[in-house]
Amino acid sequence: MDQVTVVTGGSRGIGAAVAVRLARAGHHIAIGFERAADAADATAAKVRAEGVRCVTVRADTSDAEQVDALFDTARSELGAVTGLVNNAGITGLLGRFTETSPEAMRRVIDVNVTGALLCARRAAREMSTRHGGAGGAIVNVSSSSATTGSPDEYVHYAASKAAVDAMTVGLSKELAAEGIRVNSVQPGMTVTDIHASMGDPERPWRAADRVPMGRPGEPEEIAGAIAWLLSSDASYTSGAVLRVAGGL
Repeated sequence: MDQVTVVTGGSRGIGAAVAVRLARAGHHIAIGFERAADAADATAAKVRAEGVRCVTVRADTSDAEQVDALFDTARSELGAVTGLVNNAGITGLLGRFTETSPEAMRRVIDVNVTGALLCARRAAREMSTRHGGAGGAIVNVSSSSATTGSPDEYVHYAASKAAVDAMTVGLSKELAAEGIRVNSVQPGMTVTDIHASMGDPERPWRAADRVPMGRPGEPEEIAGAIAWLLSSDASYTSGAVLRVAGGL
């Protein structure tokens, strides 16, 4: 059976690296993106260069109808969905908790928690043997901040990623008998443009001394862990929260 994987937030950064890495392993890829259409098209071209099929779908994952459209397109154009990389996420601006607006908090929770739940729900309905599927795997992209808490930077984001890990553990138990494995990866400081969006593009290098390995990670290093969790080599792995953070 062909492997068809939905990668949310797949236009740039970790998501784009995951899409290309999985394409090399033979996955057909559906890239979900919210704004960066040009970047999504560029990533899709790299995916197709690996000899697999790829579609791009604009979708705000916090909106259930747009999530359904993403999965409907993946299924109709690529085939039955066998995997989800729940990667779409936002941080908001860096700052102390007391200075973070309620609107910013709500948007982070909407995308990082509600969006991840909606995507996982639809993926489970696609893949669960209880619903007529053939099984599959979900990898949720969390963050090392889920355990560090990220004081003075974005406590609300850290809280949202702790919720993602809790969801991972619960779903791994609920869906195990239905042929679905659910795991989580916690990236640490990684070189992507998310730092510019939070107001500090040089942050990965300035904060590198926090990391025992003394450097930020590259998106491809996170993608390797995600690809393994989706592979048959991880066939007995579910409910794992895998930290990929340079020893942090």
